[in-house]
Amino acid sequence: QVQLVESGGGLVQTGGSLRLSCEASGRTFSSYYMRWFRQAPGKEREFVAAIWWSTGTTDYTDSVKGRFTISRDNAKNTVYLQMNNLKPEDTAVYYCNAVREGRPENYWGQGTQVTVSS
Repeated sequence: QVQLVESGGGLVQTGGSLRLSCEASGRTFSSYYMRWFRQAPGKEREFVAAIWWSTGTTDYTDSVKGRFTISRDNAKNTVYLQMNNLKPEDTAVYYCNAVREGRPENYWGQGTQVTVSS
């Protein structure tokens, strides 16, 4: 059974940094792509960043380009989201997501809260 466990959230001031981690277990993830989503109060969940486990190819939503970096550590089965120059509008619960390419497999973590104070 696939498990995704996020960590690293917290309270930070505007301009600060946080690094989120998503530890994945229960599969060999070479055929998966991993994504970070976020959901602010009263808003829909939105895509933040993605990384293809096998190639390391990345993708970002426009609002975080140049500030956030997604990466993975194959040995630790962990995906990271380095968030720099944080803004109050980045405040949300951040979720890790794993999708198997070409298969109807889609898994979510429990989320980690990120709060950016102005």
